[in-house]
Amino acid sequence: MVNESPDTPPRRTLRPTRRGRLVLFIGVVLVLVVAAAVLVPLLTRGPQVERARPLVIPEGWRASQVYEAVDKVLAVEPGTTEKAADAADLPLPAAAKGNPEGYLFPATYPVTSETTPQGLLRYMVDTAVERFGADHIAEGARRNGVSVYQTVTIASIVQAEADTVADMGKVARVVYNRLARGMPLQMDSTLNYALNRSTLHTTTGDTKIDSPYNSYGRKGLPPTPIGNPGEQAMTAAINPTPGAWLYFVTVAPGDTRFTSSYTEQQRNVEEFNRNRRSASGG
Repeated sequence: MVNESPDTPPRRTLRPTRRGRLVLFIGVVLVLVVAAAVLVPLLTRGPQVERARPLVIPEGWRASQVYEAVDKVLAVEPGTTEKAADAADLPLPAAAKGNPEGYLFPATYPVTSETTPQGLLRYMVDTAVERFGADHIAEGARRNGVSVYQTVTIASIVQAEADTVADMGKVARVVYNRLARGMPLQMDSTLNYALNRSTLHTTTGDTKIDSPYNSYGRKGLPPTPIGNPGEQAMTAAINPTPGAWLYFVTVAPGDTRFTSSYTEQQRNVEEFNRNRRSASGG
């Protein structure tokens, strides 16, 4: 032990003043705040998850419309998706012969920067094959004496022709009734598909075009679907409404007339033409 000399002045303990303690406390707090501002973002920063964008494919769109929409949402050159469809080896039924028309299922699809045209088309076709391959679809097709692929074709016509969901079953019945009688379908929607247009105005010249989709000049179903039907149209195609109708025409929005009488159909068509002239100011 070392004893202090009696001549050595006693040691003094340094004690901060109240103001000093306050300054010290503020300094510590500032250091902690700055550290938190620097460290928290570093600790919480992780891989950023990209939010998917929705691509909506409506019921009834043709393949050409789907291709255009995919090109746009993926920001690729026009025509890229159509070319991809030819090279994508899509899991289509053999009856489609490589043509995805009718099997680009209408739905909302997620799209990210990693999405490719081939991947998106395959997603659509996989969805259609799954939905259309259901047992009740196959059973309905057998019950109606057609194949599943022909059912999809009928559904595409129903989707294009029916003015309302309530009319879909009746339109499907007209198709089956005309097929059973060996009558040409005489559907404007098939002509529109052949001419790559959408219109309610069909001329006599239109009905003379040389096309397998000219259902005025050719009997039976067109060789492929004329669009991509949704589930409601497929339900109508496998469960058509009972009835003897052979004709229909939408004389006004929400007013579609179905009949088995050609004479009555002619009167309905005349009313349709009057309404159309009146709407156009003619």
